[in-house]
Amino acid sequence: MFATRSRLWARTAAGGVAVLALAALTACSSGMETADPATGDKGPSDGPLTIALIQKQGDQQYFIDEANGAKEAAKADGDVTINVVDVSTDSNKAISEVEAAIAQGVDAIIIVVPDTQIGPQVIQLATDAGIPIMAADDPIVDAKGDDAPFTGFDGTSMGEQVGADAARLYQEAGWAAADTRILSAYKQDQPNCVERVDGAVAAFSEAVPDGPEVIEVGTDNSATDAQDKAGAIITANAGVKHWVVWGCNDENETGVVTALQNSGVAPADIIGVGLGAYLTCKDWNAGQETGNKSALFISGVEVGKAAVTSMVDLLRNGTELPPKTVANTEIVDASNWEEKGVVCT
Repeated sequence: MFATRSRLWARTAAGGVAVLALAALTACSSGMETADPATGDKGPSDGPLTIALIQKQGDQQYFIDEANGAKEAAKADGDVTINVVDVSTDSNKAISEVEAAIAQGVDAIIIVVPDTQIGPQVIQLATDAGIPIMAADDPIVDAKGDDAPFTGFDGTSMGEQVGADAARLYQEAGWAAADTRILSAYKQDQPNCVERVDGAVAAFSEAVPDGPEVIEVGTDNSATDAQDKAGAIITANAGVKHWVVWGCNDENETGVVTALQNSGVAPADIIGVGLGAYLTCKDWNAGQETGNKSALFISGVEVGKAAVTSMVDLLRNGTELPPKTVANTEIVDASNWEEKGVVCT
């Protein structure tokens, strides 16, 4: 379930650690024709609207926040109903829920796919039904390789911010590469996860050219699985003194940090940089000494709001969906997570 990652230290972080405000990148081109997923074939409507929000892993706090943000935007727009559906990690269920939403006559679909490979199928279903569809969090493409309208984050940039902060903390700690290992935990067949951890490696390597060995931890993106999978790695590396931890999401990072601390590694010997902040903040909230040193704060609320606002603008005013809307992110820690608005679960 794990393997030693080949060194990527020669790679530099392209584009640096850019933080983009929540704004439509209108200069991008989706490659879609007017009547395709970006617009559907429905004209502007002044009546009530129903939007299906189909999410993977809907029990995770980020996606709960996203659903709440969508509902807030719907309330603000008025006469808009959001039907939230959790498909967990089941791609077949995601496809069947798209079909169900179409059968129910929804006005639009916003989807967070469990697997990007179903993108062409769900886009085609919506297009054939004349219903506009938008991807959230995980970009998807149609059968021709054209992107669906997207609202979420830039995965590579997110990872670069995580890696850059991990490098900063590593240098401040004064650790040596020889007795340090980096644990990178993520779902290895999920493209957005690959973008994030590759971005982290690139940014870390730019700051620390001769850095520690990176060990990959293959998980299902849950905290429990990350904790379980990390246990064998920790046992196999009993001589390691210091650990740097990052992952695709907060679940991965906090799961690995928990495994390290449960194995007797002191929090002072762990630099964990989360991605989400909604779980890393638990120890900060409790005032506990922890290996969770910082996290990239991503707001599901803002993504949900932006996606619904754009879709309602299309349905009510005929305004074409922005090809790509990227939300703001920032690093937080025990000193500032509350003032930055992190919702701790």
